Amino acid sequence: MWWLFHWLPLLALVFDAAAYPQDHLYAPSPFLPQQSLRSKKPTRTVVSHFRDSIIRKVWSVPEPRSPAGSRALRSKSDPPSTLQARYGGDVVLRFQISSFEEARALANAVNVLFLDVWEFTSQWADIRLSKDDVPSLLGLLPRSLNDAHTPLIHDLARTIFESYPSTTSQETSNTHGDRRTFSPTLDSSDDTDRTNIFFRNYQPLSVILPWMRLLSSLFPTHVRVINIGMSYEGRDITALKVGVHPTNSEKPSSPRKTVIIAGGSHAREWISTSTVNYVAYNFITAYGKFKEVTKLLEEFDWIFIPTLNPDGYVYTWDTDRLWRKNRQETSLRFCKGVDLDRSYGYEWDHQASSDNPCSESFSGEAPFEAVESQRFASWARNETENNNVRIVAFLDLHSYSQQVLYPYSYSCTSAPPTLENLEELALGLAKAIRIANGETYGVTSACEGSVSTTTSSKTKKNTDPKLWPRIESGGGSALDWFYHELRVKYAYQIKLRDTGSYGFLLPAENIVPTGKEAFNALKYMGEYLLSNKGIESNAAAEESQEKEEQKDGQTSAGRSGKKQDIYSGAGSQKKKQLLFPDREDFVVAEEEEGGGGGEESDELDDETQFELRRRRRRK
Repeated sequence: MWWLFHWLPLLALVFDAAAYPQDHLYAPSPFLPQQSLRSKKPTRTVVSHFRDSIIRKVWSVPEPRSPAGSRALRSKSDPPSTLQARYGGDVVLRFQISSFEEARALANAVNVLFLDVWEFTSQWADIRLSKDDVPSLLGLLPRSLNDAHTPLIHDLARTIFESYPSTTSQETSNTHGDRRTFSPTLDSSDDTDRTNIFFRNYQPLSVILPWMRLLSSLFPTHVRVINIGMSYEGRDITALKVGVHPTNSEKPSSPRKTVIIAGGSHAREWISTSTVNYVAYNFITAYGKFKEVTKLLEEFDWIFIPTLNPDGYVYTWDTDRLWRKNRQETSLRFCKGVDLDRSYGYEWDHQASSDNPCSESFSGEAPFEAVESQRFASWARNETENNNVRIVAFLDLHSYSQQVLYPYSYSCTSAPPTLENLEELALGLAKAIRIANGETYGVTSACEGSVSTTTSSKTKKNTDPKLWPRIESGGGSALDWFYHELRVKYAYQIKLRDTGSYGFLLPAENIVPTGKEAFNALKYMGEYLLSNKGIESNAAAEESQEKEEQKDGQTSAGRSGKKQDIYSGAGSQKKKQLLFPDREDFVVAEEEEGGGGGEESDELDDETQFELRRRRRRK
């Protein structure tokens, strides 16, 4: 019967040819590239499958690899049914806001319809909603807004599908002879950026964590993997600590100046996570090669946290690409999650969204209810109080709208005591970004970046400008908490690319350009801090304080109960009385001898002069 195994394939071919339509000259082989025959691929018969199985059995032909089984190789024009079911009918609309009434109507409509606000500034708001809900939304808005909106994303399901990584780009590069993968090269040229496979696409957490451990093992002299805390679902909030500590100093070490760069508070903002990774990688690999970066790593510790919300980040990869909050249980079983950046304790806004756990900006039932926010804040406070750390700067990366934002977020009427210093560095960061790639980033306070004002009437000279309603509360932010509670003098929230063309679904080719912009900004910040603008050394601060006490004849006992003004200018020998009604804990009010005239003099520091000018404008 052995001869039967040799003739069965031929018989199968004959039967298959008989069953095949006459207008076809040949049957497509399953071993030929299927893409070239995709448009004319006929239906295969049962005999064809029988024939193929016999051929594989007799001649040990391996099973062909079908691209249909891999999501990465699926046709970009064919999103899966699960994605179509969730977002198939959704669009993203931009509303141009030009009046107080329009802002109030849009804010009310968002709350009534439970809409997903992607982003909002003082001029516009981007909102995701179903096409079926558009008439309902427009019905709640004034007539002027009915003609003041434009679609940004027409087919949300397809755009989401295209945002996931694909092996197509890797296969294309391999066909051109490029087969390199991740390498700890010190070459920072553009060619390295293009060939480093890690930054060609967004990476899931299961890839990011081994990559971080690899960096730590490759560069043990200045890189450590640390754990910030544990998420609600039990995942580690992992960070890279990058810095070089002196080991040959006989003096007791002063508090280590530290800069924190965090991303991924909102899970769907993938570009923030990739940017943190890109900046960390470039700082790590530049040590010992570039003098300016080497100096920065010797003078500061840099804490890079790719994602503060690992549970939400994993969920965006496995289930819902546009998930924003963490994955914590709430009072409503079917509405999970708390917004991490609305959960911090300073100026936490209970009235904004606490009654609606389904809201994308749900702040929880109490301050720090979000587990990840509480763990991050506890870690930061413990570092400053028990581990000899002085946090001198905090950068919270988000997307999108291309803005550099400084405190406060919770209020547009409360001015931070160090406003001019904050503005000075913020403008420098924006300039450094513009130099990198020509992209323009706006600079303003976090509150003013999301709300406009109506100029008061000329007949009412003593009235303040009228603030427009905010679409989303700004209370309980990490930005305000670090600035106010931990006294971090330079705290910023940077909203990365873009300005709305893709929003949270920024294509992967923007990872490297956005990373370069942030890298330039971080280098500028480090150089700014090294130039002693607002950051005194501990010894200099103590010496200045001792001179003041000797001059004024004060003792430490006589100064009990008073708080030190840690926000005084570098090298200043006199403190002026600053009256910040909302920030009394920052100020030490001291009267100078013979200085009670109340006149503005040249001896007044910039901060005092600014406050006096601000008060005169309000009168």
